[in-house]
Amino acid sequence: MTEAALTAAGVDSYLSKEAKQQPQWPDAAALRRTTDRLTQVPPLVFAGEADRLREQLAAASRGEAFVLQGGDCAEIFAEATADRIRNKIKTILQMAVILTYGASTPVVKIGRMAGQYAKPRSADTETIGGVTLPVYRGDIVNSSAFTPESRIPNPERLLDAYHVSASTLNLIRAFTQGGFADLRRVHQWNKGFSANPAYAKYEQFAKEIDRAVRFMAAAGGDFDALKTVELFSSHEALLLDYERALTRIDSRSGLPYDCSAHFLWIGERTRQLDGAHVEFLSKVHNPLAVKLGPTATSGDAIALAERLNPDNIAGRLTFVARMGAGKVRDALPSIVEGVRDAGLAVTWLTDPMHGNTYTSESGYKTRNFDTILDEVTGFFEVHEALGTVPGGLHVELTGDDVTEVIGGTEKIDDEGLARRYETKVDPRLNHQQSLEMAFLVADLLKKHRPEREEIF
Repeated sequence: MTEAALTAAGVDSYLSKEAKQQPQWPDAAALRRTTDRLTQVPPLVFAGEADRLREQLAAASRGEAFVLQGGDCAEIFAEATADRIRNKIKTILQMAVILTYGASTPVVKIGRMAGQYAKPRSADTETIGGVTLPVYRGDIVNSSAFTPESRIPNPERLLDAYHVSASTLNLIRAFTQGGFADLRRVHQWNKGFSANPAYAKYEQFAKEIDRAVRFMAAAGGDFDALKTVELFSSHEALLLDYERALTRIDSRSGLPYDCSAHFLWIGERTRQLDGAHVEFLSKVHNPLAVKLGPTATSGDAIALAERLNPDNIAGRLTFVARMGAGKVRDALPSIVEGVRDAGLAVTWLTDPMHGNTYTSESGYKTRNFDTILDEVTGFFEVHEALGTVPGGLHVELTGDDVTEVIGGTEKIDDEGLARRYETKVDPRLNHQQSLEMAFLVADLLKKHRPEREEIF
């Protein structure tokens, strides 16, 4: 019944389009058995939750809120532990507190969590020591270990991804709804981290929030709204076999939703207007995003909006600019201006990570913290000049004290990258660098929205 309804809704039209960045599954029958099983499992998220996120993204598009989307570049099954998930949530909560209190702005919190297991790659194979094997495409496809057995795409990993996502979402809901996210715990979120400038500044914020909370308590305030937060899940909708298998019909509306996550995005490598990814996501009713790199044009953005959001519904479509610090001030204005002049309802986010990656002298794939901050600043400058709304931040981060990005107040240098370089794909901001970024963005928001009254 559900599959018939999905077919009737046209969600399988993508099968006639070219699907880029897909694994070469060696056993079609095994893939079919796995996807058939996934069509029967409970949804990971629910349509009503996705609808609430769409409303909040709409508010961000109008400047009434700000989006914070953060998490791993590529989640690893073995790292889906309670401690690591808690630290990631803690980091997002702390960044949100800085933005909310520092810029008097409600924050929409979205994790790159519970599904970010697949990564697009620039080549199908890699060669090490004269040996060529299939490239690592994320834990949902194969293993990062450089052996022939590990690199064979294995459809059973799709089921593994579902189960790890379910357990991750379970922990997210427990932490955000069970008291851990209570705003009165802002000091406790900082425990266990060493003293340094970013944490000291955060502690000062926490003290100010404590004073405000005590004042509210004395005035008879109701603290129910402070006890919980809503943290939505997101990932790049890259593996269409997985996304299609987790698509369900909403019993309220009869409309299809991709229930693998609340918020899904199309990457820079798969945003072809006539491609399978755009076709598939045009048929589901989740809020969606598209990454736009420096080669994108206003025509590309307008055409994508017409395909993915033909009814021009606010909150349905987000554009994530990932230009690179050296290009954002030149490449982004014409795109934003074209979208603005076309009257399109779009939420604008900046991804300051993906356009600023390079290989260090010691051979590590890294990014420079100052360059990342410069792209964020350029993003705000573009919107300020055009009278449009900088709606949010999309960033790769971890709650752990890794050393993957050069710079910050820790002054991580090329030699320091080796101390704790853990990522399997792209370098991430560590906990301290994430807080430093939040303080910068709070300052930029205050400048961009000076009409907002300060919270005392």
